[in-house]
Amino acid sequence: MTTHNPTKIDAIPGRQEILITREINAPREQVFKAFTDPKLYAQWIGPRELKTTLITFEPKAGGKYRYVQKDRNGHQFAFHGVYHEVKSPEMIIETFEYEGLPEKGHAALGKVNFESLPGNRTRIVDREIFLSVEDRDGMLQADMTKGVNESYERLDELMDNIVKHLSKNS
Repeated sequence: MTTHNPTKIDAIPGRQEILITREINAPREQVFKAFTDPKLYAQWIGPRELKTTLITFEPKAGGKYRYVQKDRNGHQFAFHGVYHEVKSPEMIIETFEYEGLPEKGHAALGKVNFESLPGNRTRIVDREIFLSVEDRDGMLQADMTKGVNESYERLDELMDNIVKHLSKNS
C-alpha cells in the first residue's frame, strides 16, 4: 500500500488567502490531467459521501465550470467558476464560487501550480485569494478543510490506480 502525504492548509489570521499544499505520488502530467479530464475530475473532487455531477467543464482559457454534489439524502451543493489560464502541465488560474451562500459575489481567485518532484511525484500548490477576510473565514467555517482533505485523499487513491495500471501495461 502506498503511503500518502498530508495536505497542508495555511490560513494566516487577518489575511484574505488560503495556501493549500499537497504532494502526490504520481507524475505531474497525470496529476494535471486529473484536474482537466472530466472523467477523472468527477471521481475525486469533494468529500467521499458526495456524488459529483459535472454540468459544465471547459478547462481552457475563458472556459467555465459548474458542478453539483449530492449527498444520499438529496441535499445538493453547487460550485462554479471561470478558467482564466490553463497551461499544461504547469498551472491553472480560475475563479471559484460556492453557490450555497445567501448572496452572490463571494468568489475566490485561485492559482494551482503543479511542481515535478524526484521519483515521479508532484507537489500541488493552490493559492486561493478571497475578496475579504470574512469570505475566507466563511469558507473555512463551511468545512472547506474537510472537503479539501478528502478530495486530495481521493486524488491520491485515483493516481495510485492509474500509476499501477500504467506500469502493468508498460
